[in-house]
Amino acid sequence: MNRLKLYILLFCLALSVPLSFVIWRTYKGLEQEEWAQLRFFSETLFDEMEKELAQLVQREENRAVDEYNPTMVSTGNRSVNSPLAGMPKEEYILGYFQNNPDGAMQTPLSDGSVQGPTSYRPLIDQLQQINQVFNQKKFALPTSTESFNPASVLAEQRQPPQAEKKDEKEFSERYLAPSKLKAEKKSYLGQKSVRVEEISPRQAANIAASETPGSSAGADSAAKAQAVSEEDKGTGSDLLKSLTQASRRQREQAPAPAAGAAPPVATAPTLQRFEVEVAPLQSVFIDAAQVFIFRRVAINNQVFRQGFVLKLQPFLSHLAQVYFSPQPMAGFTRLRLMVINPEGRGESVTAGVTRANGRKVAARLFPAPFNFISAEVLGDRLPSSATRRTLNMALIALGAVMLLGLLTIYQSVRAVVALSERRSQFVSSVTHELKTPLTNIRMYVEMLEQGIAATPEREQEYLGIIGSESGRLSRLINNVLELSKLEKKQRRVQMTPGRLEEVIAEVKAVMAPKLTQEGFELVVQVEQVPQFNYDREAMIQILINLIENSIKFGRNAPQRRITLSALAQDGTVRVIVSDTGPGIPRHALNKVFDDFYRADNALTQATPGTGIGLALVKKLVLAMGGRVQAANNDGPGCTITLWLPLQNVG
Repeated sequence: MNRLKLYILLFCLALSVPLSFVIWRTYKGLEQEEWAQLRFFSETLFDEMEKELAQLVQREENRAVDEYNPTMVSTGNRSVNSPLAGMPKEEYILGYFQNNPDGAMQTPLSDGSVQGPTSYRPLIDQLQQINQVFNQKKFALPTSTESFNPASVLAEQRQPPQAEKKDEKEFSERYLAPSKLKAEKKSYLGQKSVRVEEISPRQAANIAASETPGSSAGADSAAKAQAVSEEDKGTGSDLLKSLTQASRRQREQAPAPAAGAAPPVATAPTLQRFEVEVAPLQSVFIDAAQVFIFRRVAINNQVFRQGFVLKLQPFLSHLAQVYFSPQPMAGFTRLRLMVINPEGRGESVTAGVTRANGRKVAARLFPAPFNFISAEVLGDRLPSSATRRTLNMALIALGAVMLLGLLTIYQSVRAVVALSERRSQFVSSVTHELKTPLTNIRMYVEMLEQGIAATPEREQEYLGIIGSESGRLSRLINNVLELSKLEKKQRRVQMTPGRLEEVIAEVKAVMAPKLTQEGFELVVQVEQVPQFNYDREAMIQILINLIENSIKFGRNAPQRRITLSALAQDGTVRVIVSDTGPGIPRHALNKVFDDFYRADNALTQATPGTGIGLALVKKLVLAMGGRVQAANNDGPGCTITLWLPLQNVG
């Protein structure tokens, strides 16, 4: 058995090593796929944010160049109120204004001569202060859309470990070729270069309306041109002068009317259309909490800067609340939106779980003009996926099946080995059991032949011993033959009706010499047991085996008594054989009916036996449709109880 245990242990080790590796690789691959899924949806989240930024950029780029005045020129060449002539709808936009080449501010909230509504005054004052700050910075700005390089500021940020990058690469390359993965990263939202568009002279004049002293919003551009004196200084004056000169040149170059033609109808002078250059949006920090996002508008070599002031903290909170907080992933990840200014990191907003640390799942620096905003998703755990739960259940089932299989194999092999050992012991025991009565028979026969039994009484005694040993030998041989037939299913019980008292009387007569010889008392207690079907020979063999077993193990007991009782109860006949012997060891109570089993203790080693008596009892009882059970008494001895069915009474 020790060798068997060693073989099973080696088998388990040989099986567990590759299986553990497969399980580890399976979980590792599943974890990579789960993180890749989370990374994909994080990137999708960033895409949605970037889409709103792109819509905001597109809206601002599509604004007419004269919308930054309280009134603007409509498509019908009429003056209408500017859509910006009011408080911004978005809480994260402070306000709109235009910075003129001479540094003056023009805002849709008021014109150059009228102060505007009282409720706008605090906002206008704020925009004035912002304009002054911007005047100090605008000449240091580059002409490109990026005022600084945030990538250099982000260089110290945590990078994913090389192992994670490798895992991500291996995962992505399962689906796309490496060349397809190197897509060009978007660097701009909206237009990438300067565009040229045409505007009317009235629109051009409207842009510089606030620079003309005494002018009113919405006046005709030609009238504005006439109101400008040569001594006026400033951009608006220069621009209106150029418009007047262009109108004069147009009238001078107009062809004379043909002879005889009707004089032309007096109409307002029609000025030529002007080309303006509109640059992409760019950004400049006013302070740590505000950014001016603007475009450069060049008209006749004069540069105007038009845009809006973005409040950073409300804007980041808006992005987090709209795109991240309502999502299920907010329950197990954290979004961090940061502002990267030239001095380092500025405003930041976090949403989701409140852990201080976590694995960086995805990160993005948004394209210009919002290239000062960095977003990243952090997480240190993933929700249990259906695949993982299924895999866990499958592994648990596999482990249970393997463990159960190994235990079954072990128990089966152990049972086979134990049976083989018991068979080997049985051969030795049955040889001894056969040899003992034969030896006694031969000895007493020789004593009779030699005339040692001098008296007839002594001869009868010797003959009785010879008969007893012959019966013992016969029963032993019958037990072996019966057991062999039952194992081969060649034994067929003959169920015939009869009374149990008849069987008990015959058993008592057969066992009387042995009981007397060993000094045992047999007490029979049979109540009213009705007639029922049973195999008479099998029943006799069962009771004899039980009585012999009690005699064999109880011959050294202080009290030698065997009680045989029978009664009908609950549709069964209960046959009980109880003795006053040493009893059965507790651990062997369920094994004493096994083939060739003998409890391993000092008593069984000193008491001869084959181990087939109780096994034969159980097999014969089962063949008659009953059951058998062994139990120790409260006092000395044990009790064997048989239950035989009554429902088949003939």
